[in-house]
Amino acid sequence: MRVPKYPHSGPLPPRGEEESRTASNTPSPPMRNLRLYYSLKTMLPRPFQIRLRQMAARRKRRHVADVWPILESAGQAPEGWKGWPEGKRFALVLTHDVETRRGLDRCRMLMDVEERKGFRSAFNFVPQRYDLTHAMREEMAQRGFEIAIHGLRHDLSLFRSEKEFKRQAVQINDYLDQWGARGFRCPYMIRNLNWIRDHLSIEYDSSTFDTDPFEPRPEGVNTIFPFMINSTGNGRPGYVEMPCTLPQDLCLFVLLGESGIEVWKRKLDWIAARGGMALIDTHPDYMSCGAAVLSDEYPARLYEEFLEYARSRYGGQYWHALPRAVATFCRSNPESVRHGSPKRVCMVAYSFYDTDGRIMRYAETLVREGHTVDAISLGREGQPQHEVVNGVGVERIQRRTRDEKGQFTYLARMIRFFFTSSWTLALKHSRIPYDVVHVHSVPDFEVFAAWFPKLGGARLILDIHDLVPEFYASKFRVGTSSLAYKILLLLERVSAHFADHVIIANDIWRDRLVGRSIPAEKCTVVLNNVDPAVFFRRERTRDDDRFIVVYPGGLQWHQGVDIVLRAFARIAERLPNTEFHVYGDGSEREALKQLACDLHLDSRFQLKEPVPFREVPLIMANADLGIVAKRADSFGNEAYSTKIMEYMSQGIPVVVSRTKIDTYYFDDSVVRFFESGNDAELAETIVGLSKDPELRRKFSDSGLAYVARNDWNLKKHEYLELVESACNAR
Repeated sequence: MRVPKYPHSGPLPPRGEEESRTASNTPSPPMRNLRLYYSLKTMLPRPFQIRLRQMAARRKRRHVADVWPILESAGQAPEGWKGWPEGKRFALVLTHDVETRRGLDRCRMLMDVEERKGFRSAFNFVPQRYDLTHAMREEMAQRGFEIAIHGLRHDLSLFRSEKEFKRQAVQINDYLDQWGARGFRCPYMIRNLNWIRDHLSIEYDSSTFDTDPFEPRPEGVNTIFPFMINSTGNGRPGYVEMPCTLPQDLCLFVLLGESGIEVWKRKLDWIAARGGMALIDTHPDYMSCGAAVLSDEYPARLYEEFLEYARSRYGGQYWHALPRAVATFCRSNPESVRHGSPKRVCMVAYSFYDTDGRIMRYAETLVREGHTVDAISLGREGQPQHEVVNGVGVERIQRRTRDEKGQFTYLARMIRFFFTSSWTLALKHSRIPYDVVHVHSVPDFEVFAAWFPKLGGARLILDIHDLVPEFYASKFRVGTSSLAYKILLLLERVSAHFADHVIIANDIWRDRLVGRSIPAEKCTVVLNNVDPAVFFRRERTRDDDRFIVVYPGGLQWHQGVDIVLRAFARIAERLPNTEFHVYGDGSEREALKQLACDLHLDSRFQLKEPVPFREVPLIMANADLGIVAKRADSFGNEAYSTKIMEYMSQGIPVVVSRTKIDTYYFDDSVVRFFESGNDAELAETIVGLSKDPELRRKFSDSGLAYVARNDWNLKKHEYLELVESACNAR
């Protein structure tokens, strides 16, 4: 059974928002669906229930082989991870959920089995479903086992509302105190990590898993390492979240019908190889010690075989610990433990992932923080449809050649991408749900491709790289009074309304969008700051007497590359060793070729194919001058160019046309301005800089200092906090 998601961990929103969301006792649709399901289930005979669940689980298994039992991305250790105590290779943690009286009666049998093998485990009990005597608790403690709480009655009432959770939490905290317990696990693994943090007095929780598409809440936390759910200053210190990382016994043996422990062995081997935490959750309720095995049971010997396999294969290599010991270890090593649960994020963009630095920077930043990221994008001829690029799963769903001359061709290709990406997103989200879908515009309406993840609880971020109405008017030379322009304004407004949050590429556009489409509190400016992981200073490898001016980027009319060509025609005789190298494609490519021919630039102008984004810094480092020649009387007047800071990062001076946006962020101390569209002034500027190495050095030094003050490492926390708060608001 698949249900939409619930709120995730992370910082809480402002108090007013939280109160407005939780004051009502009306259950959310996911909770209503779950309660209906479990109510109907109790009306069916147990064997019939099991048979239905078996059919559903085995059908689903055929479609999740690449994410269960192993999700490769979950094996990434937290940044700064220092390893387990005593230098052990991995951690081994044994836990059991005791759901019924039948399970309680089998606890001593299970303890005897583990003692014979040299293990100890934690038992999670349901206080108000059966009587766990004081004598039994004392016996377990004396024998070295741990006790934790598994809800009050093992039903769904705990998550009816935050008010109900808070009411039951008072009783749960009483049992925690009476029993000396410090751990918790939610019934059915239905969870809200924020509520747990705010209302339970615990040191750890284990209500999540790394990957398990067979659970009522199928989304995992995508890690085989424990992580911290931090305090929000309400007096409770936060807690350690410990995901279950081995498949649960009921699913494995009863629903999927496995007759041996091969899946457990395979997953344990994988966890050991990656140095993670092997945490298993089994149920004595379903372990049969007799000859007769009921429809909801499996032979207890299979669990004993697992213990023997772990002991014989990895003896001396694992840190065998009770959950409370793992929590203590994590609290004492906060610098090496991830804070906040890993998220699943999907980037969707009608662009080429490999050459779009903005999207690549977001995606790789999230991956470095331990999150799982997919990207749905365009592809070029010869590129694979599926590829993992620096940890990002890239899915290229449509080929594109940037040769759109007409409006309808341009629109038709975007509409085709819209439907293909919508289908792809729905399939991916149905298998493992996303926490956030980050959609990049152009076009704005692409955000509606994420309708299915939004229904399932994902949060949508619309990232407006370019103002579409203005971009369209510039590209196809139409006026702002045209019908098409007005339709695009309407689409901008409804797209922003559909998104949960809007990112805007610069402050000038933010002011305009707030004035016409978006509430101010719903939008955030994220500039195209350079990522030092890509644009670190490269060594110059060219050693000749040429003076090379470079431009890598889009070839649209507003970029003004033709203006640079006309300037070069003016300086051809004065600077015979000067060349203009362009890397890119776009609607003006053929026109630029013809213009260069008409101006007799010959080898002075080299028009090359686009290069992968990571090759751009080396090209810039081997140039003498970078140039951004946007037109100030068009869309380019307000379109922020990341190329300026990219040039600066490689220590080359930059010539920039005087536009509204560039004078907003830069001044004459860091770039050399010229009048936009004035090829004569541009020509004199190039000549002046080519003849003055001291001036070039001045701009190089000031540019490097500017980048150091404004690079992505100093700004990325704003984006990461935005993703975290978006997940929290689910």
